[in-house]
Amino acid sequence: MVAARRATPKPTYLFIGGVAFRTFFIIALVILTARVATPQIEKIWSVFETPDDLIRVALGFALCMWCIANVFILPKDPEAYRTWFYLGLVILPLSLLCAFVIW
Repeated sequence: MVAARRATPKPTYLFIGGVAFRTFFIIALVILTARVATPQIEKIWSVFETPDDLIRVALGFALCMWCIANVFILPKDPEAYRTWFYLGLVILPLSLLCAFVIW
């Protein structure tokens, strides 16, 4: 016989903090990806001259779109918000530091 777990209500600050940290981390990831995936030459139309730049821009664009789509898909597990809250306290400052250094 499997004991059914009772769903305990999670504190509001964990939900809001988890969503906020997750969103800010994904946005920082999009910014880092967009910066790294930009072509080496100033003009965007010169991306067609070298296949390396074309592949980098295409993969970077696809990854940015996937990350932006994941901003709007919230986790279904209530414990995920607790994980994102505590993990966000550590990885969000590091990701913002990386974004600042790379930019």
